[in-house]
Amino acid sequence: MSMLLSPVELAGLSLKNRVVMPPMCMYEVKAEDGLPTAFHHAHYGARAIGGVGLIIQEATAIEPDGRLTKHDLGLWNDDQKDALSALVAELHAFGAKVGVQLGHGGRKSADAPTPYAPSAIPFDDSYNAPQEMTLADIKRIKAAFVASAIRADQAGYDMIELHGAHGYLINQFLEPMTNQRTDAYGGSLENRFRLLKEIVEEIRKVFSKPIWVRLSVTSYDEAGNTLEDYQHISKWLEKLGVAALDISTGGLLPIRPNIPIYGGYQAGFSAKIKEVVTIPVTAVGLLNSPELCEYILQNGQADLIQVGRGLIRNTNWLADAAEVLHDHDYKVYNNSYKRGQVR
Repeated sequence: MSMLLSPVELAGLSLKNRVVMPPMCMYEVKAEDGLPTAFHHAHYGARAIGGVGLIIQEATAIEPDGRLTKHDLGLWNDDQKDALSALVAELHAFGAKVGVQLGHGGRKSADAPTPYAPSAIPFDDSYNAPQEMTLADIKRIKAAFVASAIRADQAGYDMIELHGAHGYLINQFLEPMTNQRTDAYGGSLENRFRLLKEIVEEIRKVFSKPIWVRLSVTSYDEAGNTLEDYQHISKWLEKLGVAALDISTGGLLPIRPNIPIYGGYQAGFSAKIKEVVTIPVTAVGLLNSPELCEYILQNGQADLIQVGRGLIRNTNWLADAAEVLHDHDYKVYNNSYKRGQVR
């Protein structure tokens, strides 16, 4: 059996395969209330029936003004928690493990009248200028992360992921170009890491299931943190008890990376982080080819594979991957779905 499609115990989870559906914003909350809709049940349900081992729900805001847009999901109140618990139960019934990515957009909260950020530096001219967070603001944001984590636990999620990537609030604190504070949350790398550290510490007190962190380990700008800086951050997160690291890149600045973009272009970054930690590391980024996914796993560049665009295009991506990899042990959802694989 292939590594990609084999059952595995990793990051505190018992998974039926190493395929992860990464958090991908859908912007389908048309009522602007943060509640899941029929779309979300169909969207995630189809991937659960398709056999995905772990589904990580799209970026879910911890407060209204932390949404990336007003059409995002939220977990800042109990109505949202109750509605999402029904979605989680449904996905569990289809055999998937389910996580939720908790985040705050910071200066990239597009619809916030006055966004918050570590420093008053706008993302670009199309976004409202942010307000520099006071210590009271920081305390409130930490409490909001904790409250959302408690609701995630009550809703039945198997894990949570803290969104520390793609230029959102935690990433803004980590990076020197967006964090020019002179207090305990700015300056040195250790100080810029402080907010994420304290959020992890506080959530661990109330959430006993696995906590993952997503990181953008390069901003594609020489003025940003280096890969070595993120290796230090990764080791600190491991010491804090984080169960896995979700490695991505970019998003801090309104620029496109001046590098070739190809299948697996970010896997080398995952491999570099994996060199310095013992906890599982994921790979993401145009991983549409089952052979490439298997190669990354077999060569130890990552422990889990996140398939995003591939699963958007094809809800039965795993069944097709089994055919490509000649994995005759892989089982589709039921016999009716098996008939669909006959060519």
